[in-house]
Amino acid sequence: QVQLVESGGGLVQAGGSLRLSCVASGRTFSSYAMGWFRQAPGKEREFVAAISWSGTLTYYTDSVNGRFTISRDNAKNTMYLQMNSLKPEDTAVYYCNGGANVAARGSRGPYWGQGTQVTVSS
Repeated sequence: QVQLVESGGGLVQAGGSLRLSCVASGRTFSSYAMGWFRQAPGKEREFVAAISWSGTLTYYTDSVNGRFTISRDNAKNTMYLQMNSLKPEDTAVYYCNGGANVAARGSRGPYWGQGTQVTVSS
């Protein structure tokens, strides 16, 4: 079993930055791809970014490309999402996802964190 715990969400003004973290435990973190998803009120959960097990391959949804950066530190069993130039439309609950065999746009594994709220005010 894999446990994923997110942190780093909060309230920020438009144009500001936040860094989300996801700490994994329970399985070999470095053996699988990871990703971030988000869900805004009244909307379906959507893909944000994914990263390969080695960290060398990354993928982003178009709306965040160039503003968000996904990374991972396998020695710390931790994945990050650096979010810059935040917009009100980025407001959502952000979820950490893990366990996919490969990283790709939209790829998702069976493991989810509890989510962390990101609110961007205009």
